[in-house]
Amino acid sequence: MTTEATATARRNTRLTPEREMELYTAVVELLREVGYEALTMDAVATRTRSSKATLYRQWKGKPELVATALRACKPVRAEEVDTGSIATDLYEMARGVPEQEDQDAAAVMRALAHAATHNPDLGNALREALIEPEMAALRRMLDRAVERGEIPPGRPAIDYMIFMMTGAFFGRPLIEDQAVDPEFLKRYIDAVVLPALGVTVPPRVSR
Repeated sequence: MTTEATATARRNTRLTPEREMELYTAVVELLREVGYEALTMDAVATRTRSSKATLYRQWKGKPELVATALRACKPVRAEEVDTGSIATDLYEMARGVPEQEDQDAAAVMRALAHAATHNPDLGNALREALIEPEMAALRRMLDRAVERGEIPPGRPAIDYMIFMMTGAFFGRPLIEDQAVDPEFLKRYIDAVVLPALGVTVPPRVSR
């Protein structure tokens, strides 16, 4: 976990970074086991051998704790990706999508997205801790590609990039009843995202 990511994920706390990461990992494990609605602060306190008072002192409640834990445990964060090429940047981000054998993680994210539509506090927490930082980092990634001359300035697809990526993640399970894995997402990037951005897929990195 980078210094920047740690600063983003952490709150004013006396917990050590190691202890805080242990707690975040336990929260994500509980999410996968019981889902968001059944997850309780009591369960988190028991799993992590913490007091509820400590949890509420560091995080306002379950929505903020869950969103922050997801951010901290994210395997690939957009702000950490800068390969020098927009194609390989996007392939690196695709690497963070769960493999076929780990589709519980993908199912958790889809369930959380659904829960957020009925729970404004969860929706706000996810936007603040997870969605908005990723969107800002993705925009910086695209701006770097424009500066390098990879993407033509003013390309309309730039403003719709986040929708293209999330559309694949949520659309494939609905339409084909198949999970999105890194290989599918890499093919999607080659066939849809890069052409929309006006980028020719280099043969040496084509999937």
